[in-house]
Amino acid sequence: MKIKLVVVSKTDADYLKEGIRSYADRLKHYVNFEYVEIPSVKNSGKLTQTELKKTEGTALLKQTESSSVLVVLDELGKEYNSPDFSKFLQQQMNSGTKSLVFMIGGAFGFSEEVYKRANFKIALSQMTFSHQMVRLFFVEQLYRGFTIIKGEGYHH
Repeated sequence: MKIKLVVVSKTDADYLKEGIRSYADRLKHYVNFEYVEIPSVKNSGKLTQTELKKTEGTALLKQTESSSVLVVLDELGKEYNSPDFSKFLQQQMNSGTKSLVFMIGGAFGFSEEVYKRANFKIALSQMTFSHQMVRLFFVEQLYRGFTIIKGEGYHH
């Protein structure tokens, strides 16, 4: 199975880049993993929230194939603890999913087109995190999920 994480805009802080890179490298021992940053929308300050989400949504959807299972990270999505998230990953592998795409939207969330295309919505927490930090938290949770699947000690 291939897993792709698609995010809006570049990661700014070096410590976050390093953390993401570290966990992305670790993930490659378990799964084919790709991290994709789509560029920020130019002149976004001149767009309404709806227009911005639509423009970002078009760019996000270009990063997924019709056969991919799409999971959006959304504050209203289903919450998992780490063992249950690892079960979700295992279920995707068992069902024959070839491409699993996770998306982190921009500051205002996703367009209706992205929500309509999504197969699942997942929330990391009821708390609000910056879109920059969520990237690191999520890649770490992916790694944690695979170590749980493999019965390795990282989770404890």
